[in-house]
Amino acid sequence: MRTSWTLWWLVSTLEFLSFIGMSIFLWLREIDGSGAVQTTEIKLINIGVLAIFYIIPFVIQLIWLVLNLINSNKKSQNLANH
Repeated sequence: MRTSWTLWWLVSTLEFLSFIGMSIFLWLREIDGSGAVQTTEIKLINIGVLAIFYIIPFVIQLIWLVLNLINSNKKSQNLANH
């Protein structure tokens, strides 16, 4: 069980840091790959699109968290009963 929690924290941290890193990159670039100047509105739209793609891994992380909590609860109850 400890391995599952460690992996959960590792994956969550990597996911969070990659989202923050890509958001910073999108916010700081002045011109995109096609040569278009990035306005504040376009930067916010780009970060919003990035966030939409991160929703799926975020939901998977939430499900994994719930499963970890349920399994931890069961183990603690089994140890208390014996």
